[in-house]
Amino acid sequence: MSGDELNPAAVAQPVEDVQGDGRWLSQHSRFVLECKDGEPDVLFIGDSMVQLMQQFEVWRELFSPLHAFNFGIAGDTTCNVLWRLQNGELENIRPKVVVVWVGTNNYQHTAEQVAGGIFAITQLLSSRLPKAKIIVLSLLPRGERPNPLREKNATVNNLLRASVPRLAQAQFLDVSREFVHSDGTISSQDMFDYLHLTSAGYCSIAKPLSDLLLQILEETPEERRPSLV
Repeated sequence: MSGDELNPAAVAQPVEDVQGDGRWLSQHSRFVLECKDGEPDVLFIGDSMVQLMQQFEVWRELFSPLHAFNFGIAGDTTCNVLWRLQNGELENIRPKVVVVWVGTNNYQHTAEQVAGGIFAITQLLSSRLPKAKIIVLSLLPRGERPNPLREKNATVNNLLRASVPRLAQAQFLDVSREFVHSDGTISSQDMFDYLHLTSAGYCSIAKPLSDLLLQILEETPEERRPSLV
């Protein structure tokens, strides 16, 4: 891609309310209100992989104690996350770390476009939150057996591995390698529908992510008032 303006995966847009119940916009509005009432140290932003994490013990044990907000919405693409970030979900908060996990729902986009969309999100976060560190999580493999979407996600990860480190405050964390067995299959014990994680699946990704978050938070100096001499 020669520029974000040419990349449809980097064009901010809300979800069309085809079902007529306004659920997506209601969730977004709730997140905007949370920004007015809380001061997170860690912000998780993304799709159902982020959203469902808070239903499991790993969230309560490892991430909630870090003063984390969970801004995940099932079905979101890079376009939807960009729109949310541009429309209030970064107002009034200054997290020390932002975890980005999105892209597997970009069915209509090529791997290059998806990686560009994720990179556009990372650039936006870098601009809006210049003091925050950003962790971009890899897309996970999907499907019980090898398939084109799994190959596409692997290509996205390779592209992100090369592009994300170009931004000084961002890094790429690959959490995808634990799920594919030697015969190429994925177990339903890790992904109950061969896409979304079980409790055991979340435990696999939680340890490396938690270790990295703790490392970053320990290295991030607290903002202090200047001492009087």
